[in-house]
Amino acid sequence: MLFELIAAVVAGVAVAGVVSGLRWISRGLLPKWIVPATGGVAMLVYAVWSEYTWYDRMTNAMPTGVVVTWKNEDQSFWRPWSYYMPVINRFTAVDVSGARRHPQQRDQVMVDVILAARWRTSTVVKAVFDCASGRRADLIGDKVTIADDGAIAGAEWITLAADDPARTVVCVAR
Repeated sequence: MLFELIAAVVAGVAVAGVVSGLRWISRGLLPKWIVPATGGVAMLVYAVWSEYTWYDRMTNAMPTGVVVTWKNEDQSFWRPWSYYMPVINRFTAVDVSGARRHPQQRDQVMVDVILAARWRTSTVVKAVFDCASGRRADLIGDKVTIADDGAIAGAEWITLAADDPARTVVCVAR
């Protein structure tokens, strides 16, 4: 977030500098107020551009095999343009390229689930999808164990809808 603030200020100063130069070249034909006004508009344009391109920049930087399964579109009154085109500020992705299966638990697939949010560090969570039962368990905590036969103990299983995007991606990819 600090780097974005610095980038917005640099954009504003750069545009204000160019307009100041144009004002000097025009020998004062442009009004004085145009210099700070264009600097402010440049900072606003940069901020809006950064908001709307964050999702595409993040997903384009992901390696092949990572599939986005959910995205949160946000609208807010202080960004009135977001009612026309919502801003994506969070998403969930699944790394199907690293999917693993235990030979004795063929219906269960272990994958990395990536939780990404604007202005936060992305988090990777190991999860097991039971494709036959339609459920998922996040492998979080000290109580979760995996036995030699691949059975998972101590995990909290969550029942998923039949059309859950993550379940569909993981179970179809297996």
